[in-house]
Amino acid sequence: MAKAKKAKAGAKRTARKTSRKVVKLAARKPAKATGAKKANGNGLPRPSAKPYGQAGKALEGVKILDFTHVQSGPTCTQLLAWFGADVIKIERPGIGDITRGQLRDVPNADSLYFTMLNHNKRSITVDSKNPKGKEIIERLIKYCDVLVENFAPGALDRMGFTWEHIHKLNPRMIVASVKGFGPGPYEDCKVYENIAQCTGGSASTTGFRDGPPLVTGAQIGDSGTGLHLALGIVAALYQRNRTGRGQKVLAAMQDGVLNLCRVKLRDQQRLKHGPLTEYSQYGEGIPFGEATPRAGNDSGGGQPGWIVKCKGWENDPNAYVYFITQAPVWEKICDVIGKPEWKTDPDYATPRARLPRLREIFDTIEQWTMTKTKLEVMEICNPLDIPVGPILSMKELAEDESLRKTGTVVEVDHPTRGKYLTVGNPIKLSDSISEVKRSPLLGEHTEEILTKVLGYSAKELAEIKSSGAITAEDKKKAAA
Repeated sequence: MAKAKKAKAGAKRTARKTSRKVVKLAARKPAKATGAKKANGNGLPRPSAKPYGQAGKALEGVKILDFTHVQSGPTCTQLLAWFGADVIKIERPGIGDITRGQLRDVPNADSLYFTMLNHNKRSITVDSKNPKGKEIIERLIKYCDVLVENFAPGALDRMGFTWEHIHKLNPRMIVASVKGFGPGPYEDCKVYENIAQCTGGSASTTGFRDGPPLVTGAQIGDSGTGLHLALGIVAALYQRNRTGRGQKVLAAMQDGVLNLCRVKLRDQQRLKHGPLTEYSQYGEGIPFGEATPRAGNDSGGGQPGWIVKCKGWENDPNAYVYFITQAPVWEKICDVIGKPEWKTDPDYATPRARLPRLREIFDTIEQWTMTKTKLEVMEICNPLDIPVGPILSMKELAEDESLRKTGTVVEVDHPTRGKYLTVGNPIKLSDSISEVKRSPLLGEHTEEILTKVLGYSAKELAEIKSSGAITAEDKKKAAA
């Protein structure tokens, strides 16, 4: 009996232990929830429940120290500001960005050159040669995520802000630079827009065959490189999430222009294997040289195209349309221009057969387009999928209501120059809606940044002012 009792007691103890183990296993359920979280976005936050466009800007929380001036750098930092970054623009006391006074159209007001490149930024005036000014910059370096500059080669180093010093102050800092050339024999040369176009392959391939090289109206050297730099900065910020450290980002203007001219480098290599048959000079029997030629208005792609006159061209310098003879719609083109016989004529029926006759074909197309306005050509051709595009003047673009509705062209009010038109963000995000805010007045946010961002007290602010570090007037008094 005693043995039976002991056995029963042992069984009870075992049951109690087993029940306790079951309770412990049940406590592991939260681990399953953690696993579900990882599966939902790879460890990222769960999708926001807020309506699209109301969950903050794409780069909200990113702080940019903007040492840029003129066009290439400001293009970059303005784009980052449009995406929500806090861009703090450092300017010289009493002078500011040189473009504030360049090409000025309204007396005593910031020029359009400046306003259209510096929206959504804050301006602080600091003398980098002043000890207090240098202290302010160092505190901003510690505060910000990215430093952007487009000084002449070596200028930032001469100011005392070498990569090593910046990284010592803030190991997470990304230092982004626009330079004229990358490392090489020309890296110390100063470069402007048109020089970049000329050294990057654009000018040598732009213009007509029997004329000089030409620069383009589009600012592919300055603004184009600024766009490249912005992409590099965003990539570096993303990589920093993994590495925890900053890095240098370089966008050379020559490199940026060449990137945009890649189809011409493509053609340079094709020349080794024979003539470029899609170029109109091939059909005219003119031999090719050793380098990619200037090709006028040839399309540069596999589908031949040319600019042709439209009705009113005699008095309107922009009464033209670009017309592409795309192969899949060739038969429709033949019907539209009144040449139905070309659909079956062996000299015109195939793309290869048409190549030696492009000049004749576009002359014939032009005879038809000259009977229509450029918009009438669009109205006739677009429903037929014939690719055409009118030559739109800046006046027409400025007055285009559809561009106003999409925010591509924006009217901005300015306290000293009044209302003006500007280009808005060309990149549209569905969950980060860009707002275009006016450019800052010179030093408009100096005190705000010193006190609210950097935490200077009223006493310290007074000392900074008396030192001449932030205002041209106080600087002169200190010198006296």
